[in-house]
Amino acid sequence: MSTVDTIRDRLDALPDVGLVVGFIGAIWAVMLVLAIAVGGANWANLAAGFVGSVTVLIGGYAILALALNLQWGYTGLFNIGIAGFMAVGAYTTAILTAPTDPAAGAVPGLGLPLWVGLIGGMAMAAIIGGLAALPALRLKADYLAIVTVAFSEIIRLVVNWNGLAEVSLFGVPVGTGGATGISFKSANEVASTLINGVGQPLVTAAEGVGVSGPNLANLTYGILLLLVVAASYWVLARITNSPFGRVLKAIREDETVTQSLGKDTRRFKIKTFMIGCALMGMAGVLFRGQAGYVSPQQFRPTITFYVFAALIIGGSGSNTGSIIGAATFSGLLFYLPARLGENISLGGTRAPGNIVDAVAGFASLDPVPLLAYTISNVSTLRFVLIGVVLIYIIQNQPDGLLGHRNEPATSVSLDRPQSGSGGESDE
Repeated sequence: MSTVDTIRDRLDALPDVGLVVGFIGAIWAVMLVLAIAVGGANWANLAAGFVGSVTVLIGGYAILALALNLQWGYTGLFNIGIAGFMAVGAYTTAILTAPTDPAAGAVPGLGLPLWVGLIGGMAMAAIIGGLAALPALRLKADYLAIVTVAFSEIIRLVVNWNGLAEVSLFGVPVGTGGATGISFKSANEVASTLINGVGQPLVTAAEGVGVSGPNLANLTYGILLLLVVAASYWVLARITNSPFGRVLKAIREDETVTQSLGKDTRRFKIKTFMIGCALMGMAGVLFRGQAGYVSPQQFRPTITFYVFAALIIGGSGSNTGSIIGAATFSGLLFYLPARLGENISLGGTRAPGNIVDAVAGFASLDPVPLLAYTISNVSTLRFVLIGVVLIYIIQNQPDGLLGHRNEPATSVSLDRPQSGSGGESDE
């Protein structure tokens, strides 16, 4: 048995909760070590900043990966318009909750409470998802992918259109803000208000060890986002373990056979697509709208690629793998390289201007030019790293880190008993 198989067997023996908590805890430990190494006397505040930011990223991408896993991993629906459905949720919430009398130059909204706006954003994302799926699900998977990515771009262009920047709806001024975006009261602002109110003793204690109030508020918001991930996981686990979920797995494995059993697979797929889009809309509010501001530039198609990368790394067909993949992508491949590039220096060594000059240093057995070039361009090179990891995963772990743990459609095991285990043999 190889070392990889041994590690996998040990990880499989862990309960899902322990596996996720341990993995995120390990990422936090890496951030703490980095802060201690480069922070000097300010290491505590730097550690709080690192851990808070990476936790928000893990929470946001975990919600998106769970939503995509429901559509793609469990039902086989290839949705590459994730950014568009996030935009629907975020803009709907912004319009519903933006103040009716904003500051000069800002776009007015309906002034509703945030929780009403969040529910409204999820509902609108689900409705738009249903409308998009209604005709598109008649098509094959690749055509559905084309329709969803086109739909996503249409949404981004619509909210970017100055014609909708500020309009009068039944005499009430509202709008998207066009290219400049729209501000609203975000969940992060609510969390900061609580921290600086009832949580003031905690703020005082944190400041006593050098952690600033904003970093503490960001860390608190990240932990609250992980609680939302836990709630989403619980809901999706209930769905996928129900008779409804077993039909979804049957559709994924053979839709024709499922139809022959009398199931209206199209109706099941539309419901699943709407649930996934609602979660994506929620992520648009809590993740991309975290700062209380949304603009069209926040919903470019690249975020869809990031979510697919996270799910491929973790393994489609597994909710636990979705969270592990999101943590790996956002914490170790996306966030950590950027922080290393910002905080590690080579004592004033000037980096070469291009990769050819950097590699040329090896001719004199000097690796410093390449190392300096890598550190100075790590924000760009991390995307190369993501590509390399994806290639390795696809070639060597095609099921992802935990994709082999996906559940079959049947509620009982259909594995044939092995010879010598008391059952009948093949012979």
